[in-house]
This record gives sequence, C-alpha cells and structure tokens, in this order.
Amino acid sequence: MILFSSNQKVMDCKWKTINDVVMGGKSIGIIEFNHDSQVVFKGKVSLENNGGFSSAKCEFSETNIEGATKVVLRVKGDGKNYQFRIKVNSLDNHSYIAKFSTSGKWEDIEINLNTMFPSFRGRKLDLPNLSEKLIREIAFLIANKSEEYFELVIDGIEFK
Repeated sequence: MILFSSNQKVMDCKWKTINDVVMGGKSIGIIEFNHDSQVVFKGKVSLENNGGFSSAKCEFSETNIEGATKVVLRVKGDGKNYQFRIKVNSLDNHSYIAKFSTSGKWEDIEINLNTMFPSFRGRKLDLPNLSEKLIREIAFLIANKSEEYFELVIDGIEFK
C-alpha cells in the first residue's frame, strides 16, 4: 500500500512540522514541496535552551496496513541520521520508531515493522514493538545531539 508518492495523488496527508520550540528550544524545520512534488523537510537543529530536534509529520485518516511487514522509504538525505515514526493513535504520547542513516544519494530504506519500538521523549518504553494494523500518523525526526543544518527529500512511503 502506497501511503505517499510524489508522482501520484494517493491519499490526503496533512504535513506539518513540530520543532523543539514547543519546549523552549530554537530549532527551525520547514516543509516544502519541490518542482517534482517531493516533500522537502529542511532546517537547522539548535541546542540552545535545551533544544535539539525538528520533525515533520503527516496525519491522515485511519489506514489499514494489515499484511504489511515492512515500510520502504524512498528518500534522498544529507548523510545525517533520522528517525521514521509511526503513531497508531494521534492522541498517543508515544510513537513507534526506527532509526536510519542517509547517504546523500537517492535510496530505498527498508524498515521491518516488527522492529519499530515504542518511545516517548527519547526513552524506550516497556511496551511491545509495533504490531497494530491501523495507523494514523507517520513522521520523520532529526535529533542527533548536535547543531546542524539538515535536508531530507521524501519521494515515497510504501507499506509492503
């Protein structure tokens, strides 16, 4: 099931950023769509005022991913590390996360869904890994404990 693709209208996805300013930080992250209709998540992570993260999330109506065992992210990063996150319920505090590295080139990042672990504010929770089949939100997050500019271009997100 294709959740997002730059070359076709797949589903209604409301992209928005959440930065550490919600906790007093000074990081800046924005979302743009480039001329190829790809999502461009970019900005600068700041460690000022105990900051240190920026995220881009996509909210959508409840979506069934039953039968899927992995998610494939078609991305072009900047050589930095990111997290891919899934929320089962938008009201949950925790997300299921997987960390991945980028190479600076276009690549397909494959993540096994059953390896995505629950986390809240950077702490792994004592709950089972992702096993739910209905999801409401995905997100990308950068939080490498360093001040840095970043840019992640997202071309597609597919559950297989």
